[in-house]
Amino acid sequence: MKRVMVRYKVKADRSAENEGYIRKVFEQLKREHPSGVRYASFKLDDGVSFVHIVSIEVADGSNPLRELSAFKEFTARIRDRCEEPPVSMDLNEVGSYRFLGESG
Repeated sequence: MKRVMVRYKVKADRSAENEGYIRKVFEQLKREHPSGVRYASFKLDDGVSFVHIVSIEVADGSNPLRELSAFKEFTARIRDRCEEPPVSMDLNEVGSYRFLGESG
């Protein structure tokens, strides 16, 4: 299992557009129910910073999100929308409680 966090800041006039792309990704996820992925996206209080957390739970480590047409559309020109480009970080769990669908 691999967990990743991506953060970035969009240009103020592109925030709504960015949210629209994200919503389309979640619409496609709800329609197609791909296995092996857990995904969440958040907009911070400043209205222009976004954080995405993904848990990849497939044996070969491939990212099922990358197969979605809506995700491809979302990422295609992300840098054009950004004031600060995406930074991806692997997350190494120290502990968690009921996070990303785990029960407990």
